[in-house]
Amino acid sequence: MSPEFLLTSLVIVASPGTGVVYTLSTAFSRGAGASVIAALGCTLGIVPHLLAALFGLAAVLNASAVAFDVFRYAGVAYLLLMAWMSLREDGTLQVDAKLAPQSRRTIIAKAILLNLLNPKLPVFFLAFLPQFVRPSDPAPLAHMLELSAVFMALTFVVFSVYGLLAATMRDRVIARPRVMLLLRRSFAAAFVLLGLKLIATER
Repeated sequence: MSPEFLLTSLVIVASPGTGVVYTLSTAFSRGAGASVIAALGCTLGIVPHLLAALFGLAAVLNASAVAFDVFRYAGVAYLLLMAWMSLREDGTLQVDAKLAPQSRRTIIAKAILLNLLNPKLPVFFLAFLPQFVRPSDPAPLAHMLELSAVFMALTFVVFSVYGLLAATMRDRVIARPRVMLLLRRSFAAAFVLLGLKLIATER
């Protein structure tokens, strides 16, 4: 495993994106345990894109403007929905010490959907992973699967750390309604900006 791959992957994973925003919002609204579940969901959401890249399906998205745009606008619509849910007092970012726990399945499903509707991910992995596989490698597919597993492990660890750190401030947030309002607006704005960024992306 090359140091270059580990460093590049760490930078990519740690960069703020939909997964990070979702994990942080879950940490503030549901606590440490739920944030780890959200991190797991975001990690699992990478799997279809990695498989698409490994088996060439990403090339279809890259070649077909229609297919790419369908995924892109579906992703934008979902991000805008997340922004709306973040703004609502009884929505995604509802914070209450007595709040009933949300099922793990629901948290994971939302996280997977966020990543699944990002058409740039399979194209990214198709361009990213082969750079770290030598042409002379006797088992390139196995090597790419190994790299994918490491990338997913880094994603889970980094997102979990983000979530756990955010969860340590949860009690302070609950005690300060103005801070909660600011957080709602900040996360809603983040989801909107990510949606606008997705609209602006080219294949």
